[in-house]
Amino acid sequence: MKLSIVISCYNEEDTLETILLKLINLKINLEKEIIIIDDCSIDRSIEIIKRLQGSYDFIKLIENKPNRGKGFCLRKGFEASSGDIILIQDADLEYDPAEYCKLLQPILDDKADVVYGSRFIGSGAHRVLFYWHYLGNKLLTLCSNMFTNLNLTDMETCYKVFRKDIIKNIRLEEDRF
Repeated sequence: MKLSIVISCYNEEDTLETILLKLINLKINLEKEIIIIDDCSIDRSIEIIKRLQGSYDFIKLIENKPNRGKGFCLRKGFEASSGDIILIQDADLEYDPAEYCKLLQPILDDKADVVYGSRFIGSGAHRVLFYWHYLGNKLLTLCSNMFTNLNLTDMETCYKVFRKDIIKNIRLEEDRF
């Protein structure tokens, strides 16, 4: 099986190389590809990607001109993905790729088609959030759960993992965040 890691990137030079090196060195029992969609960055992001891409053939770069937004980038990344499983990773180091095994296992065990990470549950350390951000997230998650009849704990999480056939059959329309 193959894992496609999709990264939307806009002016992420401060964290991009660190996250890419973590992904390059990530030990998982799946073939992997890293698809980075640069959304018209004006910093050194493209240079960093191209330098690493030259050494690793599983890194793919898609360049947007002009800036189109995160939603557009993710759609392009999903279209370019060849993996059986597609995972969204932000370039800003908010989430650690060491968590991938926990996210992938339900899909690998055929117990889920989609897995969302959560910043609010689990026994590990949690990132400290500003109180009003936390409260806003809880309110948005509550509304989302009411309208979808789901029971999510962190609707706004970046970490989302999908079986390819699921995400490629969802029509995403929003170009922005």
